[in-house]
Amino acid sequence: MQARSFLILLFLFATFFSAHAGGKVTTGAERIEQYLPLLQGKRVGMVVNHTSIVGMEQTHLLDTLLKLNVQIVKVFAPEHGFRGNADAGETVKDGKDSRTGTPIVSLYGNNKKPTAAQLKDVDVVLFDIQDVGARFYTYISTMYYMMEACAENKKEVIVLDRPNPCDYVDGPILKPGYKSFVGMLPIPVLHGCTIGELAQMINGEGWIANKKNACSLKVIPMTGWKHGEPYSLPIKPSPNLPNDQSIRLYASLCPFEATCVSVGRGTTSPFQVLGAPNKKYGSFAFTPRSLPGFDKNPMHKGIACYGEDLRNTTDVNGFTLRYFLRFYRLSGEGAAFFSRPRWFDLLMGTDSVRKAILKGESEETIRNSWQKELQAYREMRAKYLLY
Repeated sequence: MQARSFLILLFLFATFFSAHAGGKVTTGAERIEQYLPLLQGKRVGMVVNHTSIVGMEQTHLLDTLLKLNVQIVKVFAPEHGFRGNADAGETVKDGKDSRTGTPIVSLYGNNKKPTAAQLKDVDVVLFDIQDVGARFYTYISTMYYMMEACAENKKEVIVLDRPNPCDYVDGPILKPGYKSFVGMLPIPVLHGCTIGELAQMINGEGWIANKKNACSLKVIPMTGWKHGEPYSLPIKPSPNLPNDQSIRLYASLCPFEATCVSVGRGTTSPFQVLGAPNKKYGSFAFTPRSLPGFDKNPMHKGIACYGEDLRNTTDVNGFTLRYFLRFYRLSGEGAAFFSRPRWFDLLMGTDSVRKAILKGESEETIRNSWQKELQAYREMRAKYLLY
């Protein structure tokens, strides 16, 4: 027993030293000394994926905690799966982790919210997934559903915090009637929170069953990062966000997914190029292909698309409609440009943006329409900031 305790202390020291070396950001997951005591003697469920890494060696958190003899009873897998290799929208299946044999329960597909039966043998749920700051990035929807399920079943939730790499407050606030898995919360397109701050907001604002602090929640904060500071992700958070530039542009280009304009899925530069099979959109050309690790069946597969190359654009800070408005005008299609109008409204969290575009309103006018609500959100958000 003493030998095991010594090995645990040695492991914690090594992890602490590597995480703090050089004044780098130390994520909540790397501050094992802060939350290991909260897990001892408990049956632990984990909401994790491929971004749940620890230390300079990028060891997965599941492997790390198993080495420390934490009783991990199951892993709950979000969109893109536990190992992060499923396409957007692809059904994630239950199974077992091939490396450790740990049971995996899918939270993407028909079952987005854990059932009472799935939580029955769990005492505490550990949530550690890298977010990118956009409301329609579905990892935060998974967190919301998990918190709601744990509140209903009287289970604890521990959120291990990570930086927000697109740290802006911008875009329209989601309205009632537009709630979906790509928008569960009344927050703007870019929410300006870390995953831990957002969890505290969900709890503190009574968004779970209209009760304040309904979920038994603990956030393990990170060190070495403050709001407004840049953060480059050590590993891509999902198949089609491969680098900092894609994350920077993601919120502004995602609305194109409700049109027939490609955002570069099926290329090595997704969310960095725009185009459709018509030269009226621009002289830059690319051809989507089936690319394992990115997108196996992209829109316009094998067809040349013409448009715009944004790989070296540096003037995007926050959320902008200028790319969308430019392509909308070039299309000359009017309302038909929105091939999936309801999807566009769900991404925006309102139908007012689409209606304003159809009326020919400028970006400045459209942006002004959401500023009052955005200011109220900023004031509410201030209560939950940790950094």
